[in-house]
Amino acid sequence: MSRESLEFDVVIVGAGPAGLATAVRLTQLSAANDLELAIAVVEKGAEVGAHIVSGAVIEPHALAELLPDWRERGAPAGLEVSDERFHWLTSNERSFAVPRALLPRPLRNDGNRIVSLGRLCRWLAAEAEALGVDLLTGFAATELIVERQRVAGVLTGPHGIGADGTPKPGADPGYELRAKYVVLAEGCRGHLGQRAEREFGLRDGIDPQHYGIGFKEVWIVPEAHEAPGRVEHTAGWPLDDRTEGGGFVYHAGERRLSVGFVVALNYRNPHLDPFKEFQRWKTHPRIRSLLDGGERIGFGARAVNKGGLGSLPRLDFPGGLLVGCDAGFLNGAKIKGTHTAIKSGLLAAETIADALQADRGGGRALDGYGERVA
Repeated sequence: MSRESLEFDVVIVGAGPAGLATAVRLTQLSAANDLELAIAVVEKGAEVGAHIVSGAVIEPHALAELLPDWRERGAPAGLEVSDERFHWLTSNERSFAVPRALLPRPLRNDGNRIVSLGRLCRWLAAEAEALGVDLLTGFAATELIVERQRVAGVLTGPHGIGADGTPKPGADPGYELRAKYVVLAEGCRGHLGQRAEREFGLRDGIDPQHYGIGFKEVWIVPEAHEAPGRVEHTAGWPLDDRTEGGGFVYHAGERRLSVGFVVALNYRNPHLDPFKEFQRWKTHPRIRSLLDGGERIGFGARAVNKGGLGSLPRLDFPGGLLVGCDAGFLNGAKIKGTHTAIKSGLLAAETIADALQADRGGGRALDGYGERVA
């Protein structure tokens, strides 16, 4: 079976906040500059948001920069943070509240919102489609097309292959999606982003990335246990003083709590099991009292790149760019990455639009992206 080839101006891999922001901003710039760009977003999930465990605290200013009238457009804005607390947990089932005045400013959530990130991404996807973006869900981008030392597109994986490796009726080999520019927005340690880093030496002379693993669950709890708009963070137990990490609880309204736990992967104890530490954390009276009588309705885990600005690779490569967590834009000090993901998408779109306006054939380098980020 041969692959069908489709031509686009820009192919974006990943329909998370960074990829969708890139697509929306590109369509805005396309209309403003009469570029008439053909843009595709490739998403491995059967639908946008399928791989996002909802419940996040975001800074909305990047979203407002992308779509200033996002409230009027009906964006799932969630709840504004109205109360925040930080607790130090101890092994004897006690907890101590840290006064807000002692919290570093990056940890404060003034003006931030508790949102369902899955709903937000689905809304952004609808906005992108309304603007003419082709949204290709259910297609996993498996390989970069590299020709003459330049990325020229991506290959998607086959469908309908049996467990024994033989094609089933109706199987197809996947598609060859060719583009003048490719934007990699896969999330932390995306495999195409990793290949681009190796292929083009994007990490040469750069500090290594730092990683953690995060677990999240969504619970429906009794109404008496929720405090809509409250954000809670914890440190201390069950981790020892040599292990970086902690927990969070976001009261999202509608009796929903998003609870999670992050452990940095430089822990020294070889017997430590981050998932089991998460389960232990939920038994602390401070957390257990919120979950008693509730029901878990969703769960998931993901890698977290937390090295910050010092661990960012070079962000452009011949024929494309890295955005969002594929590059490592999570702000570890704030424990947030959605706003930086969206902002990186805006800057990527502006860089590509400038390049295509100067050379419709896509021959321009995208090295101005790094300058925009800086």
